[in-house]
Amino acid sequence: MQKRERSISIKKILLAVGVLVFIIGAAIAFTVYQRFLAPNVTANQPYLYIPTGSDFEDLMKNMGDNEILEDTAAFRWAAEKKDYPLRVKAGKYKLTEGMNNRTLLNQLSAGLQEPVKLRFQNIRLKENFGGLLAKQLEPDSLAFIQLLNNDSLAKEYGFNHENFFTMFIPNTYEFFWNTSTDQFVERMHKEYETFWNEERKAKAKALNLTPIEVSNLAAIVKGEALHNDEMPKIAGLYLNRLRKGMLLQADPTVIFATQDFTIRRVLNVHLRTNSPYNTYIHKGLPPGPIMMPSIASIDAVLNPQTHDFVYMCAKDDFSGYHNFATTVAEHLVNARKFQRALDQRNIKR
Repeated sequence: MQKRERSISIKKILLAVGVLVFIIGAAIAFTVYQRFLAPNVTANQPYLYIPTGSDFEDLMKNMGDNEILEDTAAFRWAAEKKDYPLRVKAGKYKLTEGMNNRTLLNQLSAGLQEPVKLRFQNIRLKENFGGLLAKQLEPDSLAFIQLLNNDSLAKEYGFNHENFFTMFIPNTYEFFWNTSTDQFVERMHKEYETFWNEERKAKAKALNLTPIEVSNLAAIVKGEALHNDEMPKIAGLYLNRLRKGMLLQADPTVIFATQDFTIRRVLNVHLRTNSPYNTYIHKGLPPGPIMMPSIASIDAVLNPQTHDFVYMCAKDDFSGYHNFATTVAEHLVNARKFQRALDQRNIKR
């Protein structure tokens, strides 16, 4: 009888122990689930930006300030279990509402950034370009502007600070957000080398122009043309003037020289602006581009329309197209029509 009672007691103890182990195991499993697999990313931010040089504590503060996590303690626990604190990688990371800690940590540990699709075109000044880049990449606008004005860096790539702008071919590119300024310029140089293939170089040589000179002229063409289909005709006109040794007399260069981009009517006072960019005063091409030339304008210079025109004036219908002429007399007729149209619209400057 005693043996039976002892056996029952042992079974009860074992059962109790088993139940206790199960409860402990379930509690551990639930804790692991909660900290690794339960949803933890909020809908507050679409991306997590980790600046260069950030450590784990910087990251935790960043996530807390931006309310990225429902439970920061759970993330910290999971991160320590996966040895992540010593492997923080800078970058821009896509966040999804309800993402769990394990998925997020795997993404961050592997440095699986979402690339930035960087598109630039119709950029007038280096300052504009620097500001646009700073909105999409980590370095600030001042860092990019200093890069664009760095004469010694420009010379390393075969340019100077006046014409360095021509190295940046407008297009759409993919970059990682934490790309440095040095990495950016190196990538842009490779893109420039790819763009200026043997065919384009041969066409430039046939025009007796360097690629930089082609881009400088293309910037003027871009400044004059509102319509891409007129670019080859405008390019042909300026090439005619260059061959004849005439002043280019391009109004966009005058506006650039004044740095007053609100001008709608170029007046005699503007034409007297003392600047190497004023093609009413100085022969030949300006020392650098007056804006970032487009691919269309570069290819227009390389594939110009053949004609005898050396004068042009905007049409008086304000369509954005031009009237072209071969003589001063024809040009003056066109110019008077346009001036009357400006007067009728009360456009004084």
